[in-house]
Amino acid sequence: MSRWSVVGSGVAGLCVATLLAEQGETVEIITQPDCRAASHWAGGMLAPWCEAESAPPQVIEWGQHAASWWAKRVEGVEQQGTLVVAPPRDSRELTRFASMTEQHQWVAPGEVEPALENRFARGLFFAGEAHLDPRRALQQLHDKLQQAGVPIHSGKPSGKIIDCRGIHAADQQPSLRAVRGEMFILHAPEIQLSRPVRLLHPRFPCYLVPRASGHFMLGATMVESHDSSPISARAMMELLSAAYSLHPALAEARITESGTGLRPAYQQNLPQVRYENGRFFLNGLYRHGFLLAPIMAEKLMLQLTQEISYASGT
Repeated sequence: MSRWSVVGSGVAGLCVATLLAEQGETVEIITQPDCRAASHWAGGMLAPWCEAESAPPQVIEWGQHAASWWAKRVEGVEQQGTLVVAPPRDSRELTRFASMTEQHQWVAPGEVEPALENRFARGLFFAGEAHLDPRRALQQLHDKLQQAGVPIHSGKPSGKIIDCRGIHAADQQPSLRAVRGEMFILHAPEIQLSRPVRLLHPRFPCYLVPRASGHFMLGATMVESHDSSPISARAMMELLSAAYSLHPALAEARITESGTGLRPAYQQNLPQVRYENGRFFLNGLYRHGFLLAPIMAEKLMLQLTQEISYASGT
């Protein structure tokens, strides 16, 4: 039996460690205390059909696996679909979005989300999509691994390395680039939403994802930059302006948190499993961490099968 050292405790690392532990392999997780994973700032939308608007076909195909994978392992996966809307002046954006995606139906948004009644004339409802709270999901995986006896520490690796460090692996993966995303956590208990709502806009589209106790995640910008400094004034104004056009009551929301994350991306914005310089890499999840980490972890497991079989003598 091999010993595996998963380096990185973001969504990729925890998914990989979970599958290794489920197969009875000896695994440890090496954390990086000073490096916060991009998945900490994620929206948690398991929305493969919506991603067809801008993502390669593989994302839609692979992402359909995500909701069931997460639902088998964590609590809190909400399979309530996704609602997409646009202000009247941007109705062409909604028509364009519809032409580039599938598995949706035209709806009156207020019938799907009563909080949006009389706000939008029409919208697109993707009934097969889901969402989760990323931090809660990662904590559940973390806790289950600890309960299973998986060591989680910041020391040196003692086994064969599986590198899941995201953008922090650029020292070993120079083809990685960073895509900056900025987000807010808002507290607006007077607004009730059951599912993520995407607001289309030609310059700054955004999404609002419900979380517990009247909180919402508002995101997210897409900037080709390695800058991890705090949120910019421009991003703040654009996101909050978009949120206000979604529902005026959000003007009274309290900003409880703001943050920035650097999404790791390869060319064509598709994740990859690689073996280079004596270690495995799972990286390049871009903005699809929770959507694609499960299937990429399973793809990695297929590559590790040979290693596992060789080590066991079968």
